Amino acid sequence: MQIARYIDHTILKPTALVADIEKLCKEAADYGFAAVCVPPNFVKKAKELLAGTPVKVATVIGFPFGYSAVEAKLAEVLLAIVDGADELDVVANISAIKNSDWQYLANEINHLMPVIKGKGKVIKVIIESGVLTNEEIIKCCELYGVAGIDYLKTSTGYAEKGASVEAVKLFRKHLPAHVQIKASGGIRDYAFARELVEAGATRLGCSAGVAIVNGAPAGETTGY
Repeated sequence: MQIARYIDHTILKPTALVADIEKLCKEAADYGFAAVCVPPNFVKKAKELLAGTPVKVATVIGFPFGYSAVEAKLAEVLLAIVDGADELDVVANISAIKNSDWQYLANEINHLMPVIKGKGKVIKVIIESGVLTNEEIIKCCELYGVAGIDYLKTSTGYAEKGASVEAVKLFRKHLPAHVQIKASGGIRDYAFARELVEAGATRLGCSAGVAIVNGAPAGETTGY
């Protein structure tokens, strides 16, 4: 399995240094990762570092709890696009999901989608599956599937529970075929990464990308 091409090499800690971003981008280019995912203030730097490579630059919007007002998320989206982001990982308003405020969530995504897709960018919506019931996850699959997003993402990495094979399988069962799945949160070894891909994930958000690739069994193809 070419596991590297599934990986969004990620650093989202608030203490990230420029040196960390430089290391992340070099590793992404060297190993052939799909993308890097960096804090919004480092998008421009990552774009410069990865110029001339096929590695995409992703950033987060409304991170990590999705509390931001729709207008604030729109502003974040616009700035990220100006700075050169290729992919936008948008945190849905988790509180709205838990309160079954589907009208709010529909309004939120309907305001963001035209801006993001109008610029030809990729949108991944994060729903924090580890704190949701199966019924809430299914409702999100239905809502965001109809909205036409590119990926539904399992987790921010900030909740007590991150990615799970069960969540990925549930996503795949209830999402339209055109919506892909990004698993993230707690992915630290090759075996788990492969399980998630086999369950239906087409992207893996993780800070341990190098360890995952280097932990592949002998004979596995890990890069491009």
